[in-house]
Amino acid sequence: MGKLLKKCQNRGLKLTSQREVVISILENSEDHPDVDELFRRATEIDKSVSIATVYRTVKLLEDANFIEKHEFGDGKSRYEESGEHHEHLIDVETGEVIEFIDNELEELKEKIALKMGYELVDHRLELFGKKLKIN
Repeated sequence: MGKLLKKCQNRGLKLTSQREVVISILENSEDHPDVDELFRRATEIDKSVSIATVYRTVKLLEDANFIEKHEFGDGKSRYEESGEHHEHLIDVETGEVIEFIDNELEELKEKIALKMGYELVDHRLELFGKKLKIN
């Protein structure tokens, strides 16, 4: 059983077999699927999963802070399991989402907040770019 499923059980959330399929897909995703992609993957595993079940499961997990919602500029809400903090670089030509951690950037964000008289409690940073063409 995966970590996300265990969190749900520990919180006492109702876990139907269809919800377990959706949760398992989120746990094992290397990308940031949207609801339509979650539904497509879920029905490959269990044809009885409905789009409504996917929406309700995503909402339940988001409300419990077990997953995070991201908007990467393509008009779709995408999801990933909450966990280690990281940033995202989105290739505007291909839509590829690259996760990264940069300690210098983390320190700079803290310094900026302090300089403005704030303690940083949360943040999101999404960079949008085009791959450099090197001849």
